[in-house]
Amino acid sequence: MRPVLALAAFEAVSGQTDPSHDAVLPAACAVELVHTYSLVHDDLPCMDDDDTRRGRPTVHIQFGEALALLAGDALLTEAFALCANAPAYGPGVPAERILRATSMLAKAAGRAGMVGGQSIDLGFEIPVNDEGALTLLHLRKTGELFRFSAAVGALLGGASDSVVDAMGDYGEALGLAFQISDDLLDAAEDEEVRDAADTPSFPGLLGEELARHRCQELLARCDDLLSNLGPEAEPLRLLAWYAVHRDH
Repeated sequence: MRPVLALAAFEAVSGQTDPSHDAVLPAACAVELVHTYSLVHDDLPCMDDDDTRRGRPTVHIQFGEALALLAGDALLTEAFALCANAPAYGPGVPAERILRATSMLAKAAGRAGMVGGQSIDLGFEIPVNDEGALTLLHLRKTGELFRFSAAVGALLGGASDSVVDAMGDYGEALGLAFQISDDLLDAAEDEEVRDAADTPSFPGLLGEELARHRCQELLARCDDLLSNLGPEAEPLRLLAWYAVHRDH
């Protein structure tokens, strides 16, 4: 989802009818490496302690905790090596944009983004017992990488700062909608809303009806943020629709 978002944002602003994606592929691949590292580490016994992911044994179950920790570390460092590798983007991408993209990725992945969200999720910062705290958790843990993906696609596509900012806001709204949709799918799979005190979720705190309403509000926000873009932004509109209406 995240690399596709970067590619779609790039296409929406590049002004090319059949754009080459060389100028955005390194950053798109880098964000997927960061996301994958986060899953490997999230599954560790010191975090969520999960034995399976997507029906298969987690990395630490199959290869041991030490190798899982190193695998995550390797994925993270490789992400920054790739994102900062100017020749990988091909000619025509200004060095300052590549530097800015790398800095944006660091923010999205670090204490102000995904790592900070995981810290809240583990209970180290604030109690997650209301909608505001839960929203902050997911804006950091999920929303920041979505924000990066959309913003970096616009940045490397040559968009103005105002468009990059709007695209980042779109990505953040999309990420939060994606998370609420995840919570709703989990609730349906469990055949009951999870206990908010045990596993904080939007359906658990708000009820399923209001959680679905929040998704629709975020979908409308995404459409509004894309309103100044033409038909080239249709894939971005469809991605937002998918985030809210998917069934798996």
